[in-house]
Amino acid sequence: METTSSSRVGAQPAETPDTAASPQTPPAPPQDAATSPPVARRTADGYLRADFPWYGLDGAFTGPRWLMQVAAAADGTVEHGSTGHGDEPSVRGEIATGEKERFAVVVTVASSPVRRSADGTGVLEATSVASAAWLAGSGLLAFTWPGQMDHVLRDDWLGQQTEAAWELADDLDGEDWSTLSLPVDGEPTPFHYRESEFGWVLAGSTPGGVHLGAYGRGMSAYGLAFSVVTDLAAYE
Repeated sequence: METTSSSRVGAQPAETPDTAASPQTPPAPPQDAATSPPVARRTADGYLRADFPWYGLDGAFTGPRWLMQVAAAADGTVEHGSTGHGDEPSVRGEIATGEKERFAVVVTVASSPVRRSADGTGVLEATSVASAAWLAGSGLLAFTWPGQMDHVLRDDWLGQQTEAAWELADDLDGEDWSTLSLPVDGEPTPFHYRESEFGWVLAGSTPGGVHLGAYGRGMSAYGLAFSVVTDLAAYE
């Protein structure tokens, strides 16, 4: 996560508050909540180390809630993480059961400026709404597998789709995105929103200063509302 020129928090696209960075090539999918099996994600320790609030769906959602994982910098600073709601998705779940999984994952990204790495040898780029959009887009892909595709071909497919998700996150004002207003802590908040055959992705920023991403399928994004997680035990 540290380089001398374009280190990325959690391997997502980054931009300064006013000027977007234009990456030369997309990074690998983030090794966080998106790519870990649900059964391995049951500890709140990483969440408790964060110095920013975590977000999830508000109290109107009464279904299951579950923790995913957090991502941290080399110095241990927590940078982002995800909370899950509804069915715990699996890559092959829909293929095996024939039923669509219904879930929504909320990604919280710490708001950080461009800064030096802990060891002083590199630069960590600023996080932004594009950061949240990238993490949400790649997270959705991690739980997607076209039914007609052999597992041997999935790596190539995932690489192509990940590059597309990266480019989309770097162009939030493009025609692939629309605007959706959803409540955050009770306040209407604008989000960038897009749909695909795999599900939906949205991204925005909270009044409290963190960036939010979300992705899901089987649950409509239009009826969602977000709030600060006040009790992590509800997710364990």
